[in-house]
Amino acid sequence: MDKQRIETLLNGLTDPFTLKTFGQEKAIKLIELTDQAVKITLEVGYPAKHLTEQLTQLVATALKTLPELPQAHINVTWKIAAHTVQGALKPLEGIKNIIAIASGKGGVGKSTTAVNIALALQDEGARVAILDADIYGPSQPMMLGIDDKPSSSEDGRRMRPLENYGLQTMSVGYLIDSDQPMVWRGPMVTQALEQLIRDTAWDNVDYLIVDMPPGTGDVQLTLAQKVPVTGAVIVTTPQDIALLDARKGYRMFEKVGVPIFGVVENMSTHRCSQCGHEEHIFGAGGADKMVKDFGTELLGSLPLDIRIRQQTDAGKPSVVADPLGDIAQNYRAIARKIAVKIAQKAEDRSAKFPKIVIQKT
Repeated sequence: MDKQRIETLLNGLTDPFTLKTFGQEKAIKLIELTDQAVKITLEVGYPAKHLTEQLTQLVATALKTLPELPQAHINVTWKIAAHTVQGALKPLEGIKNIIAIASGKGGVGKSTTAVNIALALQDEGARVAILDADIYGPSQPMMLGIDDKPSSSEDGRRMRPLENYGLQTMSVGYLIDSDQPMVWRGPMVTQALEQLIRDTAWDNVDYLIVDMPPGTGDVQLTLAQKVPVTGAVIVTTPQDIALLDARKGYRMFEKVGVPIFGVVENMSTHRCSQCGHEEHIFGAGGADKMVKDFGTELLGSLPLDIRIRQQTDAGKPSVVADPLGDIAQNYRAIARKIAVKIAQKAEDRSAKFPKIVIQKT
C-alpha cells in the first residue's frame, strides 16, 4: 500500500463542521504505515472532545475503500491557536482568543448565554475563562455559584481568577459586597474593565468569554479599541424593540473592526412546563431578518424555558445542571459554531517572532 495514496484520500475528506477538506486545514498530521497497521493522527483547530467518535468514523469509513490496507489506528486531537484581532492589537499574555458576548439592551439573557457558551466550550476540551464586564450589574458570581474573594498571584501584582466547573472567572462582583452599588462615572468603569482583564493571572486560556454590559457606551468602545477581541456574538430576543438595539450593537462592532460571528436568538419561543405547547410570545422571524440584512449567521435559537432560569439562579447553568438535555445541546451547538468560526480565521503569528532588543555595548 502506498502512503501517498492514503494521504491523498484523507486530504480529500470534508470536515463536517468546517465544511473544508482536511487538506485545506492541514489536519492530517501523521500517517505511519507498517505491514501490520496504519497509524493516523488527525488534528483539528477547534475543541472536539465529543466529536472525536464522529471524526474517527469518517476517516475509518474512507479507509475501507482501500481493502488491502492493514488495521487502522486513528487518533483525533485538537490544537487551539491564537487568531487575528482588530487593528494592530496583539493577543494578551495567557489568552489566545477573546470572544465578546454583547447585546444592545438588557434583559435579553446575554449573561446566561455567555456562561453556558463558556461551559460548553470547556466541556468540549478547551481551556476557558469568563470575564464579567458588567461593572454596574455583575451577575456571573451568582450564576457560577461562587462566593469568594480572589487572592494575589505569585508576583503580587495580579489577581488569581476564581474557578468553578473548570472555568477561570473574574468579576467586580468578587471584590465588593453583593448589595453594594458601583456609583462610578464612565472613566472609572473603563479603567476597572481594563484592570480586570490585564491584572488577572489568566492561566493558558484558549477562549476568554467576555460577558459585556448592555448598550454601546464607554465599556463597549474601550473593549473594541484597547482589548484584542477575536470576534463578537450578538444576543437578542425576537421582540422588535430588542432587535432595534441589537442592530445598533452590531453596527458598533462593525465600525471598530471587530468581526461578528453571528446572532443568538434567546427566548425564541415559550415552552409551557405543563403541556409542552410552544408559542412565539415575543414575535417570530426577527433574528432571521436581522442576519439576512447584515449578511451574518443565526448561530442558534433558545427557548424561554423555566429550567434555564431555575438552573442559573441556583448557580448551576444548564450545561452543567442537565448536560444531556435539549437546552444544553442547543448551547453546545452554538459554542461549536463559534469555535469553528474562530478556527477558520487567520492565526496570529506575532508570538512566533523573537523580540529584538537593542543594547549599548
